[in-house]
Amino acid sequence: MSFISFNLHSQITAGVSALGYNTPTPIQQQAIPPVLKGHDVMGLAQTGTGKTAAFVLPILERLMQGPRGRIRALIIAPTRELAEQIHNVIGSMGRYTGLRSVTVYGGVSPNLQIQKLRAGAEIVVACPGRLIDHINQSKIMLAHVEVLVLDEADRMFDMGFLPDIRKIIKYLPAKRQTLLFSATMPQDIRQLSREVLRSPVTVQVNPAAPADTVTHALFPVEQHLKTSLLLELLRKTDTESVLIFTRTKHRAKRLGLQIGNAGFRAASLQGNLSQNRRQAALDGFKKGTYHILVATDIAARGIDVSTISHVINYDIPDTADAYTHRIGRTGRAARTGDAFTFVGREDEDMVRNIERVLGEKIERRFQNGFDYKKPAPPRDKGTSGALARHPKEAQRRHR
Repeated sequence: MSFISFNLHSQITAGVSALGYNTPTPIQQQAIPPVLKGHDVMGLAQTGTGKTAAFVLPILERLMQGPRGRIRALIIAPTRELAEQIHNVIGSMGRYTGLRSVTVYGGVSPNLQIQKLRAGAEIVVACPGRLIDHINQSKIMLAHVEVLVLDEADRMFDMGFLPDIRKIIKYLPAKRQTLLFSATMPQDIRQLSREVLRSPVTVQVNPAAPADTVTHALFPVEQHLKTSLLLELLRKTDTESVLIFTRTKHRAKRLGLQIGNAGFRAASLQGNLSQNRRQAALDGFKKGTYHILVATDIAARGIDVSTISHVINYDIPDTADAYTHRIGRTGRAARTGDAFTFVGREDEDMVRNIERVLGEKIERRFQNGFDYKKPAPPRDKGTSGALARHPKEAQRRHR
């Protein structure tokens, strides 16, 4: 099967061909036909499966006919990074169509967004908070929206956005096509789907299991030795780009600085950064300026870098689903990747949950030559241990 079989407008096909895409992914094969027919669709697929194109291409096809210069498609995403990623996909695949996309999210001045909205656009890619601000100030008109996309709905639930989404939907026409994509389907998302989708077609591509192109390994290690072990692995492992996950934004910042001080080209991506600095870190990682990026779960949503060879869980995630999301950043597009996870005795329950999702026991590894018996430093003098012992961090699990 090829993209030609979808019979898309020639200007859209030209954009797809210019990107070098020939064969659609499974989620694209299953989702694009019903979306093109106008059905509501609920898509269940892990990150990295090509779901963005699964809704972008049919939207472009639909908007080729009809008026220009007014908002006809609204895509809601949980993070700024994901909104920018979707916006870039629209720009690349729709480069020959003349259709315009505008991003709307917080952390930056709203004035430029308002100017672009006034200039006219057919597609808006938005995060819920800033979109509601524009709605409340009558800066955006949604009365002509024909297609609504809720992307990564489970993450929006995790971030507490469901009330905002329900509020936004009240401003949309009742007669519309709605597409909901999620890697997991918790009860709240099922309820939302029943509220907003009409007789949906469900498409499902390996929603629970991570990509089979990823090799998994656990590294048992005491908390105070994590940073030393991480630096040892980075020195001794042949890597391309490396994405490291921490549980908190405070830890991401400190760990990024420590890795940089050790001589690596590293940056951190976390919620306290301004949008310009977040974008600079992300762009630097994509371009190879930074070899290593340290991020929290929420900050990492939207990262789409095909050269990530290793995902390292400095902190084990809170759920097996979160593990799937994290390691979905490597092993993309038929490439292979490695997922390393640091674990302590207190993590055994979560390890068992992850192994149930994988359907197999994960290999335990130990780094040759590393001193696993080195005692923890005193609490008031800890350096590498300070990452784990920071008193405020123990009380705050902010992303």
